[in-house]
Amino acid sequence: QVQLVESGGGLVQTGGSLRLSCAASGRTFSSLPMGWFRQTPGKNREFVAAITSTGTDTRYSGFVKGRFTISRDNAKSTMYLQMNSLKPEDTAVYQCAASTVFSMVEGTYRSWGQGIQVTVSS
Repeated sequence: QVQLVESGGGLVQTGGSLRLSCAASGRTFSSLPMGWFRQTPGKNREFVAAITSTGTDTRYSGFVKGRFTISRDNAKSTMYLQMNSLKPEDTAVYQCAASTVFSMVEGTYRSWGQGIQVTVSS
């Protein structure tokens, strides 16, 4: 089991940027594909981005492609989500998660962080 802790959320104006971090401990981080998801009240959790264990391949949902960048530093056991050109509709609780397969499917992820709030004001 891997433990995950997000940081870097907060309040930002439309068009601004934030960088989320996900620090991992426990199981070997470098062997795990990772992902970011988000959820707003009354809506299902949705996929944002995923990255392979080596960081050589990534996937994005259509609504963040071109604006968000997922990356990882295996030496620091940390994954990142750089969010640019933020919109009010990006407001959500963002969670990082670890899987055993490179996937965009929520059900394949086994370990989750507690989540962090991102609020984009108009």
